Amino acid sequence: MAEDITLETRLALPDALRVLVTAYPRDSWESHSEFHGLISFWLERHMMFRKLMANMQSDAQAAADRKIDPKTYANRLSRFGGMFVNELHGHHQIEDHHYFPVLARTEPTIARGFEILDKDHHAIDGHLNNFVKGANAILSRLSDPIAFGSSIGRFNDDLTRLEGFLDRHLLDEEELVVPVILKHGSGALS
Repeated sequence: MAEDITLETRLALPDALRVLVTAYPRDSWESHSEFHGLISFWLERHMMFRKLMANMQSDAQAAADRKIDPKTYANRLSRFGGMFVNELHGHHQIEDHHYFPVLARTEPTIARGFEILDKDHHAIDGHLNNFVKGANAILSRLSDPIAFGSSIGRFNDDLTRLEGFLDRHLLDEEELVVPVILKHGSGALS
């Protein structure tokens, strides 16, 4: 039976692709001489995506609980949502067009993992399109408190699903990319 590696259903990458994270476990990354610089910057970007998502989830819950004014919520959703989508698209383009191909050539034993991550990006694009549609629907209902109230709960549920997919992807990506750079050095990306 083939392993299910789709973003929406996988619980982790296949063990055959996790060999380097076993050799370079997460709790040892920060003490490695190659960590500071590119890796720490790249992980900070991942943390930014997680923080933006947490802010949007917290705001959506506050809006659903009527603890935040809908117009204030709309301003925050526009700002955080726009930043989230734009920054994530840019981040994925750099990975797809530069990092993943170079890292796959550098460590061919786990090249399939970079193909999986690339497919994740396409799946995330679909989820981001749904996010944008949902956000626009929320923003269009600001003047109707009943419509706004009934749609904010669904939007919050959609954010929770998106957060799960994004976190799965980011964790898997970190466990492939970071060990390769630790093993070969950031010069391998040149």
